[in-house]
Amino acid sequence: MLTRPLEHFHQRYILQRRRDCLVRGVSAALAPWRPARILDVGCGNGEITLGIAAACPQPVTVEGVDVLVRPDIKIPVVAYDGLRLPFPDNSFDAVMAVDVLHHADSPTAILAEMTRVARRGVVLKDHNRDGLFAQRTLELMDDVGNRRHGVRLVYHYLCRAEWSAAFAANHLTVASMNPVRDLYPFPLNLAFGRDLHFVAALEKSA
Repeated sequence: MLTRPLEHFHQRYILQRRRDCLVRGVSAALAPWRPARILDVGCGNGEITLGIAAACPQPVTVEGVDVLVRPDIKIPVVAYDGLRLPFPDNSFDAVMAVDVLHHADSPTAILAEMTRVARRGVVLKDHNRDGLFAQRTLELMDDVGNRRHGVRLVYHYLCRAEWSAAFAANHLTVASMNPVRDLYPFPLNLAFGRDLHFVAALEKSA
């Protein structure tokens, strides 16, 4: 359980920096596609979604889906069962998920659904489980960032080989895949940055 000082530190020095970093990384991954309509899977309150839309150079319509629709939601959102997205095939130019798939019982099944409803492709921000103590480090990060919000923590982090297999199974080609090392200030980035985080733009095969 977090102490109050640690919660205060996390809110003041971690969350805003993380939001800004995620907006930059995900909007850059989306930019080559110039999407007009984006779905955010596991959108939370939609704050990051709105930031990404604002960072895109073209007008963008954003929508969200989540298993829990929050009262402070900032974008149009649809509740769903966490299994099948309630949209027809190719409904959106791009579909994104920011630190969502590792909370699912089957990250690859969610990726398959994202691919189905995307016309151009999928953008993911998630984690790599590769490296010494990576699993334990990622679990600690999830505990600090999410447990107090009641987020379901299942710790389903994939390694690079597992991500590659999931992309191939869904006929997704990696257009870009970049580490995100500046989510946290120094010296926390040395422990919690490294190559544990990535943003990937994944194009659907024709």
